[in-house]
Amino acid sequence: MKYVAMIYGNQAKWDSFPAEAWPEAIARQEAFNRKYRETGELVGAYGLADAANARLVRRKDGAPAVTDGPYLETKEYIASFYLLDCGSEERAQQIVADMPFADVEPVELWPVLHESAADA
Repeated sequence: MKYVAMIYGNQAKWDSFPAEAWPEAIARQEAFNRKYRETGELVGAYGLADAANARLVRRKDGAPAVTDGPYLETKEYIASFYLLDCGSEERAQQIVADMPFADVEPVELWPVLHESAADA
């Protein structure tokens, strides 16, 4: 079963993190990524740009209509997400609880209900 784990944040949160602490934080995250890539349970880990760089895309008259976005109702947004492939929900919960900073920031865990076939 696949799961998406999502971490929320915002630029103010990242800016408040002491610059000298970033190298250790990144090293801890990379160690987590390596550990679960080696087990085959981490399919991908993706960090997203600040929300100021996001765009909303619609189709208008058959062509892309692009506007600034997203239009958030919250101060925090998805900062990164991880795609897991685990044998059970309990295993996915164990992996997410092992994420750096999971002891201070919650991580959302969503089951993936459908995946389009790669050979379709």
